[in-house]
Formats: sequence, structure tokens, C-alpha cells
Amino acid sequence: MDGSDRLGRRINLRDLRVLMAVADTGSMAKAAATLRISHPAVSKTISELEGALGARLLDRSPQGAELTASGKVLLRCGINIFDELRQGYRSLEHLSDPNSGEVRLGCTDIILHSLAPMVLRHFSAKYPGVQVDVKLANPGEHQLRELRERRVDLLITRATDQSVADDMHSELLFDEPFVFVVGAESEFARKRRVTLGDIIGHKWILPPPDSSPGALIEGVFRAAGFQSPVAVVKTISIELTAQLVASGEFVGILPISVARLKAGQTALRVLPVKSVGPRISAAILVVKNRTLGPAVESFVNCVRNVVEASRRQ
Repeated sequence: MDGSDRLGRRINLRDLRVLMAVADTGSMAKAAATLRISHPAVSKTISELEGALGARLLDRSPQGAELTASGKVLLRCGINIFDELRQGYRSLEHLSDPNSGEVRLGCTDIILHSLAPMVLRHFSAKYPGVQVDVKLANPGEHQLRELRERRVDLLITRATDQSVADDMHSELLFDEPFVFVVGAESEFARKRRVTLGDIIGHKWILPPPDSSPGALIEGVFRAAGFQSPVAVVKTISIELTAQLVASGEFVGILPISVARLKAGQTALRVLPVKSVGPRISAAILVVKNRTLGPAVESFVNCVRNVVEASRRQ
């Protein structure tokens, strides 16, 4: 009998659920209340786990309980195990009813205002019985944490030239240039010829330079031979950018697909200024070696189909 067989006899799903509850609540007493069992039962379970593993899982104090390094490792195992069980249950549901299930989609603000609406319309038309839970994910490491902790099934994000984390699988959907945008009533919108030099001294709304899109946009200005202007307003919000630019008081820069979509919704105009330098891409991210339910697989295929159809237009 190897080590995994011995552990299998001494650690069960209930034990892992108790540890996860302690991690979520930060104390054994709160975990007991959440699970509706006694405080001594929680304490005994944790002690038996520590005995089975030969490692301390929690640092206990009057303020509560905090996971040790060993506790964090076991917690990740518990999250993975329950996630695989959840995906297996979804697969069983799908066998009895292919038009069922759930997709938990994470996407950044820029995806919510560009690709996501088209995908969701197509997917809901084909699979009306599948629920899609859309969560706004902040750019950067936070969005990866949502994936690692199984709070979302997949992430559609605007990728940068940064390398993908080792535990993530990335599928590139497309890449595109940035374009410069002004309000439809702006003085620049009425001109046939506009250069970057004409608008560089205007009031700008831009992403913060320490953000992923901000770093790319700085590269666009550098490639054109200009220093990035000091933004009057710094934000990663697409909606705020579109609203302020449409007012005619600001100049902005957006991915071309987002700019065209917003131009149809608000009084935006794309300037005839060629953008050089970095491009911005969109990608699907999932955790490597994670089982995806049939509904999620169908959703990913729908994303691919929508992107491919948009290329042919």
C-alpha cells in the first residue's frame, strides 16, 4: 500500500471541507457555525488531519486560525478535488439534458464592452437552458487568482506581451491595433487630416501607466516618436473613457474593435491617425489540466466561432 492509499483511508472529503471552512472564515468557531457542527468536532478534525500528515496545518491564536504553508497546500488540493467533483456532476447533468449546465465567465472591463455581448447573444440563442454567470475581473494577478481558486471556469482577457503563468493555458483569439478617438463634435473630428502632433497637447483620458493597457499605450506613443502625455483623467474604465471622449473635451485611445462598437453607441469618432507600435490581443485563459464541463466547452467553441465570423466581415 503506497502513501496515497494510506492517506485515502485517513483523509476524507468531510475533513477537507472542514479545513476549507476554517480557511474561509478565519476561525474554528466560525467554521463550526457555518458547517453547523460543534467547535470541538472542528478542532478534532483538524488535529487528526495534522496527525495523518505529520504537519501543522493551522497557526492558532486568540484572533483566529491562519493556514500554515502545509495548510495552504492541502487547501489547494481540497479546492481542486471539489472542483473536479463539481465538473463531473455537470457532465452527468449534460448527458441527461445537453441544454443545461452553467458557465462561470470572468472577463475584464474592456471585454465586457467589446467581445462579451456578441458571444453571449450567440450562445444564449443556441443554448437557452445554460446559465452564464459573468463576473468582472480586475486586470493583472487578481484575474488569475479567480481562476486558480475555481471562482470562474474561464477568463477572457486582453492579453499583453507578458508571459503566461506556468499553470495557465492561453488561447489567442485575435490581436488588433489601438486607435485614437475624439468626440463627434470635436474640432478634430471635422478635419480631413489629423496627425498625432495635432492632438498630443489636448486633454487626454488614458489608463494608468502602471496598468497592463497603460504600459502598451505608452509603447504606442514611443513608437510614434512622442512621450506619453500626462492624462487629465486616468482610468481603465471603457465606459468612462467613452463618455468623456464623447463629450468633446477629451482625446482617448482604444482598441479598434472597442472604438468601433462605442462609435455606434455614443458620439465617438475614430481619427485617421495610424497607430504604430504595440498591438493588444484577446485570449481565453483556463487552468491547465482542469476538467471543463460540457457547457464550458460549448461556450469556448462559441467564442471561437464569433471571433472567426467577425474576421470574415
